[in-house]
Amino acid sequence: MSPHEEEIQHVAVVTGAAGGLGACIAGRLYDRGYRVALTDVDEEAAVKAAAGLDPEGGQAVGLALDVRDKDAFTRVRDHLVKRWGAVHVLVNNAGQSKVEALMEISRESFEAVVSTNLNGTFYGCQVFGAYFAERGYGRIVNMASLAGQNGGTATGAHYAAAKGGVATLTKVFARELGPHGVTVNAISPGPQDLPVVRAMVPPDQLAAIEQAIPVQRLGRPRFIADMAVLLASEHADAVTGACWDANGGLYMR
Repeated sequence: MSPHEEEIQHVAVVTGAAGGLGACIAGRLYDRGYRVALTDVDEEAAVKAAAGLDPEGGQAVGLALDVRDKDAFTRVRDHLVKRWGAVHVLVNNAGQSKVEALMEISRESFEAVVSTNLNGTFYGCQVFGAYFAERGYGRIVNMASLAGQNGGTATGAHYAAAKGGVATLTKVFARELGPHGVTVNAISPGPQDLPVVRAMVPPDQLAAIEQAIPVQRLGRPRFIADMAVLLASEHADAVTGACWDANGGLYMR
């Protein structure tokens, strides 16, 4: 079903949207006229973030979603179809990162980080990809990372490995879903000016990272959000399987 045949406001789902980059992306989609579902493993925080965008609740909703659970994606999809009639966009943003020495990463830690970052993206692409393909239209935007391209600088090996996998999954799903009107793309940010980054990286190390970036500053989350909005747009139909870099020149190709 073509979106042009529907008289329905476009609906976007953003995972990991209770704060940080996810909340920024959800806010930009909301500003551009989307109805937005802000999902997060922390349901209370997601509901609060959605209320901050739209106190009336008609255009934004906060929902619980543990991306490690494939069935949770199905529940969110079904809830939104019942509430707003359809879903058009999925932004797989939810992630988990730890700074751990390579040889000290435990099995439990590795599995936890990979489960959130890689498995979560896979489940989201499966559940919403199949739904979008059946309707003949959809946009999926995955959040990759510079760490998945260069092996990581301030992040752990589990995070870098998972994000490398996200970039590959993006291509796999793009090839599968392309003939059905569904695009699948990734954004690969470098270090961003976010509270979680400043909390995770010691100030002296962060200063050194900034100096090593050719533009000598951390990235702006709002620009990453603008990239997501562009990839989510109807006229982005010729872009699929792509990975858009925004790393201040740390990785050039």
